[in-house]
Amino acid sequence: MRPGRRPRKIHRAWFVAAVTFVTIIGGAAFNSLPGLLINPLHQEFGWSRGEIGVAVSIDMALYGLTAPFAAALMDRFGIRRVVVVALSMVAGGALLSVWMTASWQLMLYWGLLVGLGTGSMAMAFSATVTNRWFVAHRGLVTGVLTAAGASGQLVFLPLCAWIVENHGWRPASITVALAALAVVPFVWLLMRDHPADVGLAPYGGEFVPKPAPQRGAATRAVKVLFKAARTGPFWLLAGTFAICGASTNGLIRTHFVPAAHDHGMQITAAAGLLAMIGVFDIIGTIASGWFTDRFDSRRLLAIYYALRGISLLFLPMLLAPSVHPPMIFFIVFYGLDWVATVPPTIALCREQFGEDSAIVFGWVLASHQVGAALVAFAGGVARDVFGNYDMVWYASGALCAMAALMALVIRRRPVKPAAVPA
Repeated sequence: MRPGRRPRKIHRAWFVAAVTFVTIIGGAAFNSLPGLLINPLHQEFGWSRGEIGVAVSIDMALYGLTAPFAAALMDRFGIRRVVVVALSMVAGGALLSVWMTASWQLMLYWGLLVGLGTGSMAMAFSATVTNRWFVAHRGLVTGVLTAAGASGQLVFLPLCAWIVENHGWRPASITVALAALAVVPFVWLLMRDHPADVGLAPYGGEFVPKPAPQRGAATRAVKVLFKAARTGPFWLLAGTFAICGASTNGLIRTHFVPAAHDHGMQITAAAGLLAMIGVFDIIGTIASGWFTDRFDSRRLLAIYYALRGISLLFLPMLLAPSVHPPMIFFIVFYGLDWVATVPPTIALCREQFGEDSAIVFGWVLASHQVGAALVAFAGGVARDVFGNYDMVWYASGALCAMAALMALVIRRRPVKPAAVPA
């Protein structure tokens, strides 16, 4: 360093991004549970996998349907307040489930409370933070924040699997509740809603005054939906992301562990493989963010969906009582692709819908979770009816091929130079 030259300060945006990362990890703790608890709940209460799948489906659907309204509520009340309430709802739902005795309570606690809470911290939360605090490196930051969900899976999935196997499902649910509550102080003390709150410009951009709170959050979210729904790109993005949800959260996250157990694999071993997906998901998603800053997002999506579909077609042949090299290859390959679709999807929303992009992405995310919910339910029913998951793997692979074609026909919309501060 030259004499007399002051060291450069780290921009506040990076601290906000770090708090967001930790928050998403805390919220993601619950997402590690459903696949682990299907068999224990079935054995203890006698509920069918279809019944349990309904609760998981409600959670996944609300996770998506809440996102656009949460994005609008963040514009009205601020990011910090909305996220603190959301974390409290996740903790409440997880704790209440410890005392449940009927399947409707599972649907209420897991489905309603946790679904609303996790939906308020969904990827629309990441999009809102990124849009407000960053101009430079948006794709990379989006990739890192998206990878936070995988990091949460990596941390909590093996832990919860061990707890379920050795102490039962209730201590695992309590662990998830405590993880959500532990994040609350970080959000309240360190999160800030807008760069202007601390007198800063967004990273890589010029100073922008903080907008006035926008009233009528629900009305605004619906108006943005109706406006976006009049365009073809919205339906193509929603359709591809619905297939993304169907082939990840709805399929692998919910049904991989019980499917592997059907083939004689120990639950802890199957959970370990799912956690490995999280490891490579972090790499793949951050790399996807880097690619999104440099390449055509439509082509990236087409490649991601095509590769995912191919991998799913091979999965039924790889399931076995023990872990073997071809299965490891699948885990690595699939993990790199897990949510690599998120950065280019957010970039396309930003390109197509400008200042409304966070709310539009919330609606696109809703389609993601509807797709996930349908397959979470259908997968359980298919297992009850056919005795295996083979049909679900093959159908999901075919859907991924369709999503690849849909991504390629999204038309480009040039961004006006004035829309991005120098």
